[in-house]
Amino acid sequence: MTFQPRMQNRIGGFSVIGGVHRRRWNGIVADVWNVNCAARAGGYYVADDPRLFILLDQRGSGTSSVRLSPRLQSRQQELEHERISYIPAGMELWADLDGIDFVRHLDIHFDAEVIGQRLMEDLDQTRLDSPRLHFSDPRLMALAELIAAECENPEPLHDLYGDGLTLSLLINVLQLRGSQPRRRSELASWQLRRAVGYIEENCLRNIRLEELASLTGLSQSHFSHAFKASTGLPPHQWQTKARLERAKQLLLKGDTPLTNIAVETGFADQAHFTRVFRKNVGITPANWKRSQIA
Repeated sequence: MTFQPRMQNRIGGFSVIGGVHRRRWNGIVADVWNVNCAARAGGYYVADDPRLFILLDQRGSGTSSVRLSPRLQSRQQELEHERISYIPAGMELWADLDGIDFVRHLDIHFDAEVIGQRLMEDLDQTRLDSPRLHFSDPRLMALAELIAAECENPEPLHDLYGDGLTLSLLINVLQLRGSQPRRRSELASWQLRRAVGYIEENCLRNIRLEELASLTGLSQSHFSHAFKASTGLPPHQWQTKARLERAKQLLLKGDTPLTNIAVETGFADQAHFTRVFRKNVGITPANWKRSQIA
């Protein structure tokens, strides 16, 4: 479903030039507004979703201010250092312009649930509910200008371009950190002994993950992660390791042809056996055998 931002406003003294320039990405809507202003203009805005207001350009010798309540004292906004405001969902934003002739700004609305799904983690509700008014950063402004240019581009680039720019801006403004990888729990000692013993005993045939998980009383996914956490290898690679140990024993026993050893140790053919042996041991089976005899 396409994200549809909903916003209410009660404003006066503004005249939009050329209509709104809008782009939609996954869970994000970006608008660029070019607005002529009367001698005194202002009002309030409230949106159902969190959003960013970024002042791109302003002309006129007057003053402008942004605040969260009509009861709060107005404070003049410094154009060069206070261009960006983050407004949480459902929070009013009041603006007053006095003696400003023209304003160009970028509005970015986003669906917090969709963005959280895309980042594969829930967004911190405390951050989402905490407004940030009157701040600026040259890196963020550079991103905002690129996003605005893409909104106004009559022949927009691939969606991933604008989407990536906007997502980067949101990550930075909300100060989203990469989650630390969760440490996987290891198998209990009895589970590890049972699994390893079973693999080594049955390594010459294909062992299904379901068999190993059943032995340890775990789900297949849990077992697979816990086995790797315990041994450093996933189960199938441990089985390959066991097959190669069997192959090494056969190589040292006599002059058994490599073709026979490959079949006896569960490999498809001699070429497959040689390829896997060299990848894991570092040399071919024949060279390994010579190194052990010498």
